[in-house]
Amino acid sequence: MNQHSPPSRQRRTVLGRGSYPESLRIGDILRKETIGGVLLVSAAVIALIWANSPISDSYFALRDFRFGYEPWHLELSLGAWAADGLLAVFFFLVGLELKREFVAGDLRQISTSIVPVAAAIGGVIVPALIYAMVNLVDPESLRGWAIPTATDIAFAVAVLAIIGSHLPSALRIFLLTLAVVDDLLAISIIAIFYTDDFQVSPLLLALVPLALYTFLAQKYRTFFGTKATAAWVILLPLGFAVWALVHASGIHATVAGVLLGFAVPVLRSKGAAGKGLAEIFEHRFRPLSAGFAVPVFAFFSAGVAVGGWEGLGAALTSPVALGIILALVLGKPLGIVLFAWIVTTITRANLDRSLKWIDVIGVSLLAGIGFTVSLLIAELSFGQGSLYDDFAKVGILTASLLAAVLASFILGRRNRHYRAIEVEESADENNDGVPDVYEEKRP
Repeated sequence: MNQHSPPSRQRRTVLGRGSYPESLRIGDILRKETIGGVLLVSAAVIALIWANSPISDSYFALRDFRFGYEPWHLELSLGAWAADGLLAVFFFLVGLELKREFVAGDLRQISTSIVPVAAAIGGVIVPALIYAMVNLVDPESLRGWAIPTATDIAFAVAVLAIIGSHLPSALRIFLLTLAVVDDLLAISIIAIFYTDDFQVSPLLLALVPLALYTFLAQKYRTFFGTKATAAWVILLPLGFAVWALVHASGIHATVAGVLLGFAVPVLRSKGAAGKGLAEIFEHRFRPLSAGFAVPVFAFFSAGVAVGGWEGLGAALTSPVALGIILALVLGKPLGIVLFAWIVTTITRANLDRSLKWIDVIGVSLLAGIGFTVSLLIAELSFGQGSLYDDFAKVGILTASLLAAVLASFILGRRNRHYRAIEVEESADENNDGVPDVYEEKRP
């Protein structure tokens, strides 16, 4: 062998920590989502208890109470207002997060985004196929094929916060990135496959307030960033107009929330100091989403009367529930790990030295917690209150609980393993409080 031959190229690292500013920002998001996850689970538990109590009629009467302006097709039940209206706030945050990740976050780099994007795609395809295989003989139940494709970030992060205080930050970033891309795929599925009685005119009319909203947000980004009330007085009415017109078009109204999120600029104006408008809006509206909108939706969606142990057994043995449980608990982690491994192998990359594949498996099990968006898709598939919808909700709740328990078992053991690593990293910390591993990535 020629002793002067060049050394072999170092293999690229994937699923690393990301940039230091991005890690700080995502850490802040995860802390807020943790609180939201606790509220989400609490609201769901209250709904389940109430719906199966001697006064269950009052719960369903409250959920089905209708109000609104009928000429605008807005006379909806409280449950529908929560699913179509309040959940649009959640999807607005999703739109902001998606845009920021692909414009200014670590996902703008293909080398950084390719693995979590591929993993998210696998986490959608494989569960959908498993559900379809279980329900292939029943065209009615087959309509719910998209139910197990979604991940509930708030619920998953709440579990991760309880069991994973010492896990590498790369795992948390991977989970959030995975969930963000997962939300984008879920939004696309809702927009394409769950549009009923499509009307072109309202959708075209929605472009007018959307264009004005976009122009104002882009042109006066500094003004809306410094004047909090201006967004409520000027942008909120335009946003409501977009939402109402998209709702009238037959496309699910939560899609309007994503479009409005995409319209907000990520980068600040030239010469302006501070954060971009998208990040400012995230800080303003995330408490509203995590602390109110999503828990209220969970309260009105998770309440299902199981009819005692006999009814619960019938629900759990139904093809709908079985398909969801198998898809979320087995299919979701299988798709995520398989696609991540394939891309890592093809690109000849290595996992970040702080991670092992067992860590990725544990996080992929957490991704099997499909709650908020899964409940929404179940209602869109079967109609709120239908028998299949009840079966689907039982399946979603059961699968989410199983996924949380299995993930807790694996990640809990890994958490103990990483305690020593955390101590070692803290010893390498510089005087400025920044770990050495980030130092070369700082501007």
